[in-house]
Amino acid sequence: MPGQRGVKGASTGKGPHRTYSVRARRKRSATTVRNNRNRFVIGRIALTLVLVAAGLKLVHIQAFEASALSERAERQRTKIIDIPADRGSIVDRNGAELAFSVETRQLWVNLRQMRQTWAEHARENPNSGENFGTRAAEIAAYISARVPDLVTEEKLLEAFHKDASFTYLIEVEPSVAEEISKRYHEIGYEKRAKRVYPGGELAANVLGYANWRTESEDVSEHNLHGLSGLEYFRDEDLVGTPGRQIVDTEQGTDVVIPGTERDMQPAAPGSDLELTIDSDVQYELERSLAGYVDKVDAKGGSAVILDAKTGEVYALANHKTFDPNDPKSLSSEAMGNPAVSTPFEPGSVAKVITATAAIESGVVTPETTMAVPGAMEVADHTVHDAWSHDTQDFSVTGIFAKSSNVGTLLLADEIGPDRFMSVLDRFGIGHRTNIGLPGESPGFVPPREQWSGTTFGNLPIGQGLSMTVVQMTSMYQAIANGGVRVEPRIVKAKIAPDGRRIPEPVPATTRVTDAKTADTVKKMLSATTQDGDYYYSGTAPEAALQGYQISGKTGTGQQVDPKTGAYSNRLHNITFAGILPADEPRFVVGVWLDAPDTTIPGGSSAAPLFQEVASYLAQRYNIPVSDRSTPRVRLVH
Repeated sequence: MPGQRGVKGASTGKGPHRTYSVRARRKRSATTVRNNRNRFVIGRIALTLVLVAAGLKLVHIQAFEASALSERAERQRTKIIDIPADRGSIVDRNGAELAFSVETRQLWVNLRQMRQTWAEHARENPNSGENFGTRAAEIAAYISARVPDLVTEEKLLEAFHKDASFTYLIEVEPSVAEEISKRYHEIGYEKRAKRVYPGGELAANVLGYANWRTESEDVSEHNLHGLSGLEYFRDEDLVGTPGRQIVDTEQGTDVVIPGTERDMQPAAPGSDLELTIDSDVQYELERSLAGYVDKVDAKGGSAVILDAKTGEVYALANHKTFDPNDPKSLSSEAMGNPAVSTPFEPGSVAKVITATAAIESGVVTPETTMAVPGAMEVADHTVHDAWSHDTQDFSVTGIFAKSSNVGTLLLADEIGPDRFMSVLDRFGIGHRTNIGLPGESPGFVPPREQWSGTTFGNLPIGQGLSMTVVQMTSMYQAIANGGVRVEPRIVKAKIAPDGRRIPEPVPATTRVTDAKTADTVKKMLSATTQDGDYYYSGTAPEAALQGYQISGKTGTGQQVDPKTGAYSNRLHNITFAGILPADEPRFVVGVWLDAPDTTIPGGSSAAPLFQEVASYLAQRYNIPVSDRSTPRVRLVH
């Protein structure tokens, strides 16, 4: 109907139209707002949690990790350096330095870093012409010109171009190292020390040799350490305790910033050693020995001077020696010490054992005469005197002064092997003297239970046993000291870093024989230096020293020929041991010559060398002359 309102459900031609109530629309709007609010709250909570977590982390870092992080950062710009301890010096009995240390610097270069740095420089500056090679050449030229006596430019260039990431270059003085490192930042240096021996070869076999050692994995142990002699034997006393130092370094390098050194633990220096040696006497003994060995064309030789009362070593020399300042002179043979390490068959110088046993036993007196043939049978061999003679009447003094082998063996038969062995043992043969040097040999004496029929035909005349020149001289020190043998020693005291002087332990002593026997033997052996005709002349008139009584004994011991394994008729040990002066003993001197040419003058006796040394000692120490000359006695009747 016209004008009629549309009714519900009527078609409008446009499809259905959905309508919402106001309530419905309000409900939807509220939901949207509530969702937005929830998201905001959640976001705010999440942000708060993040901030709380960050705050807690910050608190943890500041409270618990700050120190560690600071330390890590510090380590990135600092470096810990081990400080070598100053090695103790070695001085003679008068305080003269025989060995001491000087501070040095060992130059080094990090080749890998240097190659990288200059390769990068060459890429960035292709027209500069500068690269690793030119830089290395410049540094090598500068250092070699700065220290031309230490290194050549060629040697340095070899070091720079070696196939390695790191290398040491050369050891220089501290001021030189600082100058070089300041000029060329590629060059760093380590603190080191160098051992100096002002006397060169003087007492080298006694002192030994020390150099910078780096074999230990513990860097703190890198220091001067001994390789031989006292430097080795007393290394623990000399070396000291290293310290540690922290320094600042340039960022990204090992270059130390000067003036930033801080001690963490100071180094403690080692102790000094004061020896019994007199360096002037040592020099003269070495000079005299070397000259005489050359004169008689010997393979070598050794000599020692002992204080007659204390056993202190005033000098100990070997013909073969070395200069510890010169590495080229170092060899195992030259660095040895035959005076303490090389035993030999001494020959008649060892007859002092038989003489002591004979007088001590009371079976004879010095004036007792004995009929002595020129030869005698002992088991399966014949023993001869050194010269041909018929049976003659020798005094006991004459037997030893003229060194009759046959007469000595006749006396040994009177003594008996057990008494002889007892005296020999008291003299210390077969035992180390404990002189205080490395490599000491005890010598050799065949065990009593292993003696054969010929053993007692050899030992009393100084064959079939062996001893060092120190042991040989020590026997005569016992005779000079009233029968008391004092173990020889070469170190007198240790000087602690604080200046305290710590004497060495008192050496052990052994009563070899009673004082009366020792004095009798000493007077008997004074006849060795008598001159005159056959009936009066001893074996060593060349050992006599005008104005002084001299007591001593010669020795000629056959050496074993290495080619035949038998005793040689041309290779001998020539020995002499003497007491100066015999009436008031001050020194005992022992000499050993190894295989001299006995066909030339002086080759068959060491007595002239003893006389030269004794003359020097008498002048050096102003030894008073003897009150009277040596009594002259008849030796053969």
